[in-house]
Amino acid sequence: MSGDRKDDHVRLATEQNRERGRLNEFDDVRFVHHALGAADLDAVSLSTHAGPLRLPLPLYINGMTGGSESTALINRDLGIVARETGVAIASGSMSPVFKDRSTIGGFQTIRDANPHGTVFANLSANASVENARAAVDIMSADALQIHINSVQEIVMPEGDRAFSHWPENIARIVEALDVPVIVKEVGFGMSGDTVAQLSELGVGIVDVSGRGGTDFAAIENARRTATDFSILSGWGQSAVVGLLDARDAAEHANVSLLASGGVRTPLDAVRALALGAQAVGVAGSFLRLLKDEGIDALIEEISRWTDQIRSLIALLGQVSVAGLAETDIVITGDVRDFCIARGIDTTMYARRSGNKGEHRS
Repeated sequence: MSGDRKDDHVRLATEQNRERGRLNEFDDVRFVHHALGAADLDAVSLSTHAGPLRLPLPLYINGMTGGSESTALINRDLGIVARETGVAIASGSMSPVFKDRSTIGGFQTIRDANPHGTVFANLSANASVENARAAVDIMSADALQIHINSVQEIVMPEGDRAFSHWPENIARIVEALDVPVIVKEVGFGMSGDTVAQLSELGVGIVDVSGRGGTDFAAIENARRTATDFSILSGWGQSAVVGLLDARDAAEHANVSLLASGGVRTPLDAVRALALGAQAVGVAGSFLRLLKDEGIDALIEEISRWTDQIRSLIALLGQVSVAGLAETDIVITGDVRDFCIARGIDTTMYARRSGNKGEHRS
């Protein structure tokens, strides 16, 4: 993968994320407001966990980039932002490291800037066990993200065309590493069946990474000069329906769910947490802000998100991230249609607080 291609990704992703107000399926999730139910703001804890990982905040900077001189500077700046805000951070795919060793520093700069924070390395499902170990060592990583991206590869002119070996390869990596493995999509979502399959492979943390954020099918299509692949516009599931579809499988197999893709605001983050995510990742909109306005602006933005997530948790009558699982949610629109088709009962989400609402009145 060339540095030019990485630079293309950053440019096209930044352009996509200038449309900040666009509607997506997070708008189909509404909280029931209980007027006397709010908790004390000072009592709220934002700490959370994903498998064995303990995170001080339920927010992380998701994998973005690396492999060129310009993306190395982005990674350095993101590492500084993570250090100053306390959020976890994932690197972009480290595949370039194993084609050109001179690119190592452009990834290590994340850890150099953030020596005591939580850092995830990132590789594709094609990675060898040896490269997976090396990526973790290079980053002194707390976990390894494995991204699965068959849609992107299909659209990518120079992309892979063989995918059936991925499950066996993921299992080998999970078995070999002594840090947690997080399997994530790149914006086309996870089904409950996939989460169940991943649990059988030994994976304990899954990022459902759904449709609605950075669209890698569109990015790769924009780089094509041959057959147009716009037919894949809108492919896959959103993070919202991914969480709903995966809920039973995750609970049955004790898999921790993370959510990313189309998270526009702190309210979207709290919606995802209330639907079962242990933490929420953001990439594209943070990248746009970093490139447009710089490090201080992104630090201020993440601090605002953190403050507003805390406020929303209190407003919903909870004092912890886990407590959001007891909040009442009304699911409407396309998300409700999806749930009906998949046999998911949405009414139980609207009544999770049981009789507490009546007791408040």
